Amino acid sequence: MRPPDLDALPAIPRDDEGPVFRAPWEAQAFAMAIVLHERGHFTWKEWAGRLADEIAAARERGEADDGRRYYHYWLATLEKLVADKHIVLADELRARKSAWEAAAAATPHGQPIVLGADAARPKP
Repeated sequence: MRPPDLDALPAIPRDDEGPVFRAPWEAQAFAMAIVLHERGHFTWKEWAGRLADEIAAARERGEADDGRRYYHYWLATLEKLVADKHIVLADELRARKSAWEAAAAATPHGQPIVLGADAARPKP
């Protein structure tokens, strides 16, 4: 299978060597979309259309299009696409997202986030 044509996504933050990421989660979300495409779960045209729809919806909500939120839209597109295609059930996706948010809230700044960390956090 051919790699996706990243030029079909002109807004993607990149330098001369390819995509650039400000945080590890951005690279991980990017990689997940590439792998799911390579495994045949969706075409690159379908992905690009869904991402364009997500960005257009953000513009309609009045969000500034300065490139800083690009991977937020990428992740939102990925979440919706895997749920719509039943790659991951929507309830499972919500539960995992909630678990990560709870663990992040319970993790001191600068420390790695560990799922279940919220359960180990002392209660006030």
